[in-house]
Amino acid sequence: MKKIHRVLALLMAVLMAIGLMTTAFAATGSAPIIDPTKKVSLSLYKYDITTAGNDGAWDAESYVSTGLHDDAVIDKLSKYAIQGVEFTYLRVADVTMSNEVVDDQRTVGVLYGFDNSDRSTAVLSAIGMTAADAHKTAGGINYFTSDMLNNKLAAALTANATTVKNALETAVKNGGVAMAETDATGHTSASDMEQGLYLAVETRVPENVTSTCNPFFVSLPMTTIDGSEWNYDLTVYPKNQTGNPDLEKTVREAKNSTGKNTGSLTDIKDGYEHTATASVGDTVDYQIISTLPTITSKASVLSEYTYVDTLSKGIKYNKNDMVIEFFKDADCTDKITTWAEDSGKFTVAYDDAQNIMTIRMTDTGLSEINEADTVYADSVKRGYSDCTMRITYAATLTADAQMGDTDNPNEVVLTWRRTNSTYFDTLKDCCHIYTYGVDVLKQFSDNGGNLRNVKFKLHNDTDDCYIIAGLKDGVYYAKGFAAKKADATTFVPNSSGHIVVKGLEDDAYSLTEIATDKGYVLLKDAVKIAIKTAENGQCEKCGAALLTASATVNGEPVSMTDANAVVPLRIINNPGFDLPKTGGYGVWMYTVGGVLLLGAATFIVVKSRKHKSEQ
Repeated sequence: MKKIHRVLALLMAVLMAIGLMTTAFAATGSAPIIDPTKKVSLSLYKYDITTAGNDGAWDAESYVSTGLHDDAVIDKLSKYAIQGVEFTYLRVADVTMSNEVVDDQRTVGVLYGFDNSDRSTAVLSAIGMTAADAHKTAGGINYFTSDMLNNKLAAALTANATTVKNALETAVKNGGVAMAETDATGHTSASDMEQGLYLAVETRVPENVTSTCNPFFVSLPMTTIDGSEWNYDLTVYPKNQTGNPDLEKTVREAKNSTGKNTGSLTDIKDGYEHTATASVGDTVDYQIISTLPTITSKASVLSEYTYVDTLSKGIKYNKNDMVIEFFKDADCTDKITTWAEDSGKFTVAYDDAQNIMTIRMTDTGLSEINEADTVYADSVKRGYSDCTMRITYAATLTADAQMGDTDNPNEVVLTWRRTNSTYFDTLKDCCHIYTYGVDVLKQFSDNGGNLRNVKFKLHNDTDDCYIIAGLKDGVYYAKGFAAKKADATTFVPNSSGHIVVKGLEDDAYSLTEIATDKGYVLLKDAVKIAIKTAENGQCEKCGAALLTASATVNGEPVSMTDANAVVPLRIINNPGFDLPKTGGYGVWMYTVGGVLLLGAATFIVVKSRKHKSEQ
């Protein structure tokens, strides 16, 4: 009778142990014996947990993984589905029963047997497990419990998630089976699988996935969470974190003889804005700032990072001055490194016909972005993850620039991909440059005078310099500055009396008349011209405020013409006052007076001589 009870007890222990054959042991109940002839399947759903959490649609505490299909989860998260995720699985161990004496007690349990193949060794090595850690070793097979495997994996990921994830991804890819990419519902599955212990990892992700899920062990089949039966068709909802890089393009008038800016290329706030005004011939500095996306493992590395920059017709690239810098912070104060054009880490190509510049990271550059160890150590993040990339270059405003409220937009498009090359995304940003002009109409009050004898100089009072301009088709186009008045351009009216100067920024100016026609009076004082800009409306592409212009002449407002592009001004010269005329009566009187004086002098001389002779 005692033997019967012992056999029954042993049988019950075996049945209970089989029921525990899962990565999470059942709390209650007993499971029926596994049907070893049945195939198993694995079904996965991928959702954007970052966005779902931000929207209040997901709470980590509200969901308990059961391994069963859950319509409630699907209904709640369907709009957050992530398409284009590839999982790869690897069968790493057999599932077996242990029947042994431990501490003088007959012990029955579930064990997972790893052979000595390269792939099994790679998996165990990646999580820090060795043969010495095995529960037992028999017939060249190392046996481990689920507790041992789960605890070791969790500890390894906590200690150095990046290294462990990379190692497991590599091990699984080398011998595993890739599942179909997740579809529009975020779903993928594998069927007709052999029973056993599997390791699943993410091996390819689309561009918006920043953090891949941790690799996980799964026993197929597994006991249902209530411990009542075996589940041969497992459904898992591994989570992903998502995010996109940031992008901003800004511009400023470059430092020149006017000293408008400090010239600090390391200060992202030194004059850089989404809008700027400039004179024709000015050099303008551009900066493109991008916060790199999060990179957590080989599955989430960047395979492309490309900028396509387009300038307006009236702006010309200053080639061969490109610099790329990387910073740990968004304010670009903690520099990591600098790349020059000859570094081999990026290429720059120009399409002069379309005025387009393409900046593409090379394989060497991408490798550094993905793998550099100068920022993060023993962290889930890797490379230049979440760091700031800053690109600076220069261009020149030309005479083809649009004037006034019709601006010169300059756009940049960033394209990036991760390991799934089918999926990519883009970001756009733009900035705007404005330029203006003056139209001086020179007239004589009596409609006389020769316009070609009239001359002006134009001084930029804001920057304390004189304007240098070139003449084309009767129009002057600003092209530089002069510190001395003598070196500045002399402006002369055309045949219709106009002096048109284009390509001026929003500054204060003094127009001085330095010569006029004979018989006419020069202006007593310089004419004060001020061009001002104010924000008005928003750019539909970048959301930045656009500019509109206004002007004053000698402090009084004037209406600008040509879409607020040109300041109109009329200057009138009056004849001077007449001096007394020479000739006629006046000349006769002077002549008679002179004769009389000469006669009187002669008389005095003759009289004096006669007096001397009589003596």
